[in-house]
Amino acid sequence: MRAEHAGEAGLRWLDELPHLVTAIETQWSIVVGEPLPNANEGYVARVKRADGTDAVVKLLVPMPWMNNQIDTLERAAGHGYARVLASDHMRQALLMEALGQPLDEQGLPLNAMLDTLVTTLREAWKVRPPTRPDFQTGATKAQGLRTLIADNWEKLDRPCSAEAVDLALRFLDRREAAFAPEHSVWGHGDPHAGNALQVPHRRRGAESGYAFVDPEGLLIEPAYDLGVILRDWDTELAHARDPLALAHRIGSRLADSTGTDGQAVWEWGFIERVATGLYVLDHGIAWGHDKLANAERLLPTR
Repeated sequence: MRAEHAGEAGLRWLDELPHLVTAIETQWSIVVGEPLPNANEGYVARVKRADGTDAVVKLLVPMPWMNNQIDTLERAAGHGYARVLASDHMRQALLMEALGQPLDEQGLPLNAMLDTLVTTLREAWKVRPPTRPDFQTGATKAQGLRTLIADNWEKLDRPCSAEAVDLALRFLDRREAAFAPEHSVWGHGDPHAGNALQVPHRRRGAESGYAFVDPEGLLIEPAYDLGVILRDWDTELAHARDPLALAHRIGSRLADSTGTDGQAVWEWGFIERVATGLYVLDHGIAWGHDKLANAERLLPTR
């Protein structure tokens, strides 16, 4: 869990978690069940409400980049995102509608998954940016990723080529320079297929049949969210006869279906592949090597 990487605040949160769960049960008249597996941004569990209906409770780890999550979900009002039933900003707690399995566990063909993600994103992009000024933008995101890539590459004893890192950093320079608020959306920040969960019944704002969870929330060009989608598909790329052609086909489908600049999608996808690989390796997660290996396969000279 990320709490272990959040320093003293995270460890204190873990110590206080049992008391927090009890307090939330009382506050919202719910009965909390067993925690859900694979939840890495906080404590997530299915619950029963007083009226007998199902819901999900989420208690967020106290980490800076999660500050926008509750706000984004509330302002979305179910458009592209899970519906919020109750929230407590002080306790960083959410009570949300119960959703089903993630998109990446449905066994759908690649193109169907891409189209579903895009349709869900179109709804999520309708969320307006907050009125407060202290939110992340495409420029600050690029700056943070630049630091992450440069620092972790050295810290981890250079687990990928200098060529891959240099290309990611050059792309970051271009994306930072291209940031324009008037051409930006309130992005999800991590709209991969594991963060798109099936809704029990199709409803307004979830016409795709799915709703996103775990938003980062930032003002950024649409190509960024699409680049995050392009960042995945490591198994498919590793087994592809021509991984570069496959990656370009995925990127083109994402760009064409949204009227987005394909080169920007490609650049963000490569940046995110390198950054994510280095980030998860720094947290001791081995599949970061798969991300970096595919970054090498996608270098233009290979």
